[in-house]
Formats: sequence, C-alpha cells, structure tokens
Amino acid sequence: MSYLETCDSIKSIRLFQAKTGYRFSVDALLLEDFISAKHLSKGIELGTGSGIISILLAKKNKNIKKIIAVEIQHSFAERAKRNVELNKLSKRIEVFAEDIKNLRKIFPPNKFDFAFSNPPFRKTKSGLLSIDEERAVARHEIKITLPDIISTASYLIKNTGRFYLIYHPFRLIELITLFRSARLEPKRMRFVHSSIGEEAKMVMIEAVKGSGQWLKIDPPLYIYEKGSEYTDEMKRIYGE
Repeated sequence: MSYLETCDSIKSIRLFQAKTGYRFSVDALLLEDFISAKHLSKGIELGTGSGIISILLAKKNKNIKKIIAVEIQHSFAERAKRNVELNKLSKRIEVFAEDIKNLRKIFPPNKFDFAFSNPPFRKTKSGLLSIDEERAVARHEIKITLPDIISTASYLIKNTGRFYLIYHPFRLIELITLFRSARLEPKRMRFVHSSIGEEAKMVMIEAVKGSGQWLKIDPPLYIYEKGSEYTDEMKRIYGE
C-alpha cells in the first residue's frame, strides 16, 4: 500500500509521514527525552518507524557516533531513510529494513552501548485491530513480541549497557519479569499520566545489563495541566 505524505516539523527536525497511515505520537517524544545518552556513542533502535527518535537523539547528542535504526515494515524503513537524509544524518544513522529476530545473525553480541524501543504493546487478540497495515503492525504484536525485543536487546548491548523502553503499565509485571530473565535490571522508571489524579497511561524504563538490584522511581510526568493545555514540562519536550 502506498501512502500520501506530509512533511512536518517537530523540535529541530523535519519528518515525512503518511498522511492517513500511522504517524508518530507523543510516546516517541517522551522516550527520546527520557533517554540519557550523553556518554554513549553507539546505539540501536528496535522498531524505528519513521525514524523520529533516532533522528532527535542524534541531533541532540553529538557524542553519538552511530545509530542503527531497525524497521521490519519496508514502507516505514524507506520513509525513515528519506527522513535521515532530509535531516543530513546519513553518516550517523543507518536504517536496516530487517526483522528484529534476525539481528543475532547480523551483529555479534555486546556490540552496542545502548538500545531503545517504542514497541507495539497490544497482543494480537486484544483491542481493535486496525485495517491499515502500518497502524496494525505498529500497535499489535503481529510481527514482533515483547520477549523477542527484550532478549534481542540484551544480546546486542554490552555488559552495563542500557536499554530504554516506553510501554503500557498493564503489562508492567510481565515486562519486569522478562527484563530480569534477560539479565536486564530495571534501574529507573517514570510513569506518565494524562493529568493529575488520573491513572498512569504509560511507563518509561531504563534497564542496565548485568547490574545489581536497585530501582529509582522518577517523579510522575503529567501531559496536561488544565483541559487540553500542556504542562510546562510537555511544552519543553515539544520544544515550545
């Protein structure tokens, strides 16, 4: 399926996106802001979509020498490549049109300083499955599962390497169990709420490979202050 496109500006970058297909959401901006990559030089993104998180990270952190952005959907991968070129980052970001499950055949273990992912969070039998293929694969575990992502991340990153993930809290127990079985110890966690008094909608986690057992819970992040007005923190994240 081919998609009509828009060219949008967000923070310091421009981005081609499908006009009616899957478009990036606030999750991508939240995860990029959560990632602490000041002292990391080589990263890999598991499921890059349009490439927005990798592009924003590379723009913000000049110390990052290389990011491999992996995407199984060819329509997304081609768009991500054009977005990397559009933002003049071809020397630092390389897009792979590949199944995450095949990465063990491509890369040796312990190759990357960090990995990150904004993966599909719904199992195939939960929620309404979109008839649009891009949206369906991006939201549901049709082509990749949470265990696949976590075990692959653990294989790819160095000992003491970091893995960053944004996910939905209703699968948090499963998430932590999978992390620990893959020698990824959760170290920092932050819950995201629409507004004060509402339950968490998302959770962001930083895990470290082969580390000891301790966990820091960051203050909650609130998206809206009054009605549809963004909080000051969200305005900063959006670059306003």
